Amino acid sequence: MTPGHTTGSPQFPALARRTVLATAAAAGLTTALGATPAHAAAPHAASVERQMRGLWIASVVNIDWPSRTGLDAATQRAEFVRLADEALASGFNALFVQIRPTADAFWPSPLEPWSQWLTGTQGQDPGYDPLHFMVETAHQRGLAFHAWFNPYRVSMQADPSALVPDHPARVHPEWTVSYGGKLYYDPGVPAARRFCQEAMLDAVRRYDIDGVHFDDYFYPYPVAGSDFPDDETFRTYGAGHADKAAWRRHNVDLMVREMRDAVRAVRPNALFGISPFGVWRNATSDPRGSRTAAFQSYDGLHADTRGWVEQGWLDYIAPQVYWHIGLPVADYGVLAPWWAEAVRGTDTELWIGQAVYKSGAAGQPAPWQDGKELSRHLALNATLPDIGGDLFFSAKDVRADRVGDFAAMRLAHWGRAVLGPLPARLDAGPRPRPPHVGVERDAHTGAAVLRITAAGHNRGVVPFRYAIHRFNGRPGRDPETRRGSLVAVVPGGRQALYRDSDATGSSWYAVSAVDRVQRHGRLSRPVR
Repeated sequence: MTPGHTTGSPQFPALARRTVLATAAAAGLTTALGATPAHAAAPHAASVERQMRGLWIASVVNIDWPSRTGLDAATQRAEFVRLADEALASGFNALFVQIRPTADAFWPSPLEPWSQWLTGTQGQDPGYDPLHFMVETAHQRGLAFHAWFNPYRVSMQADPSALVPDHPARVHPEWTVSYGGKLYYDPGVPAARRFCQEAMLDAVRRYDIDGVHFDDYFYPYPVAGSDFPDDETFRTYGAGHADKAAWRRHNVDLMVREMRDAVRAVRPNALFGISPFGVWRNATSDPRGSRTAAFQSYDGLHADTRGWVEQGWLDYIAPQVYWHIGLPVADYGVLAPWWAEAVRGTDTELWIGQAVYKSGAAGQPAPWQDGKELSRHLALNATLPDIGGDLFFSAKDVRADRVGDFAAMRLAHWGRAVLGPLPARLDAGPRPRPPHVGVERDAHTGAAVLRITAAGHNRGVVPFRYAIHRFNGRPGRDPETRRGSLVAVVPGGRQALYRDSDATGSSWYAVSAVDRVQRHGRLSRPVR
């Protein structure tokens, strides 16, 4: 990604990135929030499925949100509400929101200044707490909120004097390097690494987030004819390593492993994962690599992405496989199976990063112009059971959906309601109690209106979502999930309403409560 996520040519990544978000509506739901859509399912949907359906919302250079700097607080909030509502209507179940794009903060951090991407001026208070507002807005809609951080990037320009005077990068110039027209914290300086970790952990401790997310930026993408200027750092800290490349990988490994440990200590139920560049190594460099001829994260960014999976350091990995099926140097049809094999037998979930920004974009090759490439990707994914979902870059391009690619994919592959992914390490926790459910029938249309009320004394925690199951005929007092259809997953709360316009006279319903980590409890008593 650049400004957050950047991948252009697979031989060499571009330094610019585009964006995502579409607006198709699912079935209806009314909650205390007012009319909000559910993730509806086709009537024939089978047993409960789990799938990540994630949306990236990038803030750097105002890619997605805020749409530009200098907007007042009310306008910023309204823009984010619209993004969240559109995400829910489009079938997403998680938002991945960039909250520390350039060593700055979208929350009142005691360690780093307010982000310039909010007001246009670094350090200027936007007049509210954006992170608190975004987490709350997402959770009200049953959307998981993953906080997206860029660990090392300090500034999109190279002049430290352009930062606020008390910026840590100016207070500690020994931590920073200028490279390729940008400013970075040097990953090889232990004090800089520890500071970056603490700056990120401040948000993890203080906000009720569902995950910590890194993208593809570790050591920066190489600039032709120029090496990252860390010779002095290597002389100081590189003892015991065979060469500078191995030392750099060690530095990135430390960031990843230590952040994993810290996140689990601070917020045990939060997921920690990374969305790296889509190629680990080519098979010509390593026999374990992919049959590609592309840029390699292991060598170019010093990110041993496959090694992190093997070490068990990640809850998930979401490689940016931003190329079309059939591209000779980086074929999606080669890379998706390669990543599926890489995670097989591990506890690391695999979600694929999808390049909605390429669909219908000028200059992209023919496969991105016919409105079917994303559908082809997900059709292939469906043959690979190790793939547990997708993330889409980014919100504004889903909204634009220039050639209908996202809408076609959604119609073909998101017809069924799903729960979010549940990592094995969290599966054993306590399950929410079944809610109370009543049904009323619309005398004119025959539609069933479900009134759902959270069970009392549920450890003081209300359900995050409700999973609604429909049965063709009476299922018995203790129905089994597999005997019915999961027809919708709707935002939770103490009370919720769901209208099923496809109800028949023989339709019965049972509902399970779903908690924040996507554990679902027993079904309620069936009603009709």
